[in-house]
Amino acid sequence: MAKVYDVPADELISRLAEQLKKDKKIEPPAWSVFVKTGSHADKIPQNRDWWFTRCASLLRKIYLHGPISVADLKVEYGGRKKVGYNLAHHRDGGGAIVRHAIQQLEAAGYVTKIQGKGRIVTSEGTKKLDRLATEIHKELVKAVPALQRYG
Repeated sequence: MAKVYDVPADELISRLAEQLKKDKKIEPPAWSVFVKTGSHADKIPQNRDWWFTRCASLLRKIYLHGPISVADLKVEYGGRKKVGYNLAHHRDGGGAIVRHAIQQLEAAGYVTKIQGKGRIVTSEGTKKLDRLATEIHKELVKAVPALQRYG
């Protein structure tokens, strides 16, 4: 059985976002249409389904680095911001986005909180991620021999 470590992150996150889109407990808030992802961003996200992608990415990060706090996740999703002619400095990502996404993941039963330490993935969330990683891994293994024949 493959784990999250064994598959490409972009493939896992996109597939998990599609699954979360079908989940009734994960829904973007009304303000997500107008909000930037942080003070470092110039524009709102171009992808209309960015909320599900962010939730999937958060679930993966919590799986890999948990227990992890909201402050640590804000730093992870931040970026560089240039102000005038000065050098660029790091700016944290939006805290409301991280908090609301984690609250929805907790309500869905994928994440739980450990007091004083941060969030970790529950057994249900681990099963969901590992099953998806196994599916992706099987598809990649099937694709590799075909690529080697033609390469």
